[in-house]
Amino acid sequence: GIRLAPKEKLEVPVLFMPAEMKIYKTQVVIHVMRENGENWPYEVTAESNTDLTRNVTVAENGETQGILWIYPIHGTPEAPQQKSVVIRCQARQRLEQRVELLLIGVMPGETALPDAGNSAMVNTDESSNTPEVTDGSSAALEFLYELQYQSDEIRSQLDSLVGMQLLEKEWDTESRIVTLIFNVVFAPSKPMRNKATLVVQCTAGGLWKFPLLFIATEPEVDDVINIVAVGLNKESIVGFKLTSQTR
Repeated sequence: GIRLAPKEKLEVPVLFMPAEMKIYKTQVVIHVMRENGENWPYEVTAESNTDLTRNVTVAENGETQGILWIYPIHGTPEAPQQKSVVIRCQARQRLEQRVELLLIGVMPGETALPDAGNSAMVNTDESSNTPEVTDGSSAALEFLYELQYQSDEIRSQLDSLVGMQLLEKEWDTESRIVTLIFNVVFAPSKPMRNKATLVVQCTAGGLWKFPLLFIATEPEVDDVINIVAVGLNKESIVGFKLTSQTR
């Protein structure tokens, strides 16, 4: 019953309140009819385009009574953001740290829809393989993970310094909690303090975000340079070499 003038815009509010961590699918359908009740002269026949016939309603005389706009909606629940995980390492050193992350409210694998994988995010090289978590039954849970950065500048700084690999997966069927254990490698070349977000998505539905804070402290002193004075008001010179880590 909404009247729409020519060239007028219509905003359709969509509210999403997921009850479980699974993929939800629905459609928003807009049905438009002429205000004077007349039909459009176009007649839908058996030879008409199938995509066109799906988007119109036909009157008894075969004319077009209404036009449909159909908008598919995929809802992915997102868990509340967790506390930051701090990865601290001294500059010019290499750190390997096991990070344990809890995914709460994971749904069993059989609830995944056939095309659930299409809604997954683009993966980094580390997450190209989708690890499976099994609970002893035929149902399997697949996860995709990606390390996201606040800016391209931070990505360029951390991409070559940070590595992540999923080591273990544990699935508790009673509490519906999946524990993912990652091995994080951090090898900073200079002092820094940058943030990143580990995004984990389950193909059965659900999105979890874990903030990571990478801190590189001051490196150890390379060497001590002693300059011996040769006399008052006379210059003393000492030489040392510096090697560049990059071109």
